[in-house]
Amino acid sequence: MVTAHPLHLPAPATASFAVLDPATGEAFDEAPGQQPDELDAVVRRAHEAWRGWRADPAARTTALLAAADAVEAAEADLAPLLTREQGKPLAESSMEIARTAARLRYFAELTGPRTEPLADGRPVRSEVRWRSLGPVAAIVPWNFPLQLASAKFAPALAAGNTMVLKPSPFTPLATRLLASVMSRALPEGVLTIVTGHEPLGARLAAHPGIRHVTFTGSTATGRAVAQGAVPSLARVTLELGGNDAAVLLDDVEVERIAERLFWAAFRNCGQVCMAVKRVYAPARLYSRVVEALAQQARTVVVGAGTDPDTRLGPINNAAQLARVENITERALADGARAVAGGHRLDRPGYFFAPTILADVPHHSPVVTEEQFGPVLPVLPYTNLDAALDAANGTRFGLGGSVWGTDIDRAEEVAGRLECGTAWVNHHAELSLAQPFAGIKQSGVGVAGGPWGLYGNLRPFVVHRPEEA
Repeated sequence: MVTAHPLHLPAPATASFAVLDPATGEAFDEAPGQQPDELDAVVRRAHEAWRGWRADPAARTTALLAAADAVEAAEADLAPLLTREQGKPLAESSMEIARTAARLRYFAELTGPRTEPLADGRPVRSEVRWRSLGPVAAIVPWNFPLQLASAKFAPALAAGNTMVLKPSPFTPLATRLLASVMSRALPEGVLTIVTGHEPLGARLAAHPGIRHVTFTGSTATGRAVAQGAVPSLARVTLELGGNDAAVLLDDVEVERIAERLFWAAFRNCGQVCMAVKRVYAPARLYSRVVEALAQQARTVVVGAGTDPDTRLGPINNAAQLARVENITERALADGARAVAGGHRLDRPGYFFAPTILADVPHHSPVVTEEQFGPVLPVLPYTNLDAALDAANGTRFGLGGSVWGTDIDRAEEVAGRLECGTAWVNHHAELSLAQPFAGIKQSGVGVAGGPWGLYGNLRPFVVHRPEEA
């Protein structure tokens, strides 16, 4: 069993808080509750570590590759702990750990010095040298705690920054273990984990020693993070909520796509920012689409993530379960029908039956807002232009997809979606090399690929006369 290593953790906290298993609703462990006044020392150590870390790109590459190896070697310890505190099936936890290691390897190969000559016709030699920012703060949510943490620390560390990372208080343990595992490869102070409840995150985002704040979570909290960073004018990257629409065209083969479409909406119990959260189906195919999705919902195995037969785990926490229940009840009160599910499951833990809603009014919050749970409204349309207007008609703009047999036509329709990423006949699949960004209230800044790396760098321009 991998044991916690003190190297990248602050001094022992004077307080602790319980960590609950969402499959039972009961506490199974504790995490240290760092206090906001401890952050000065943490950020100071990150600043001190930055001096050496930024100076040697080759050493960074070696360290990040070694960290990736260490993460993979610790999968047997990390995956069960992640499942225990987050709820997802064990196989999905293992995939999350593999993705974390892969992201470290990807960005490890992008650590080299970055200089670009400038030619503007003047008798000077100009050069852009990309430099690191300094200590970076990252605040990550509970749905993919390790994968989203790595999406922040891998590019930040590759760029030569150091990082103070705060996981959600619902999922602190696997992140602490991950940092302990990686500490065998990273110098002290390069990556530090702080855990606790608010106002810890708010104080971290507002800390004057932080040069860049990167956050993934709700739009409301993202606004607060951005406001907190204003006094220090720190750079801000926000990956916020989504309300992705899947638009089915009139030539779609319903039974062929039903399972893929279902999992595009229900993976990780629907707790995915870029999951399908609304389906628009042609009126003549509407009943078939609803029934095909409902059949998937009725037959999927729901249970504790530690059970090897489980395909769908619990909702992560009681507050989110209450939100999902409330938004579903409001839809039913508005006249929607629960063709499958529509209620909590009568068992311990935070389980909600996989739910397919039909006949949902377009103004219902389950359509206009982000449910972030195992609930999917299906809406009929008779006019494609009107369906696209509805798909684009929310304050979100993260992702979207179009499904049909004529791929060229589907791609043309996908180009009309107002979002950061559009897919054809699949959804929410990202490569490490591509940019990931939302529009409207789904985000500020870009993650992923070289774009994510440059988000952690600043340009420094040097001019010198041309040699005679």
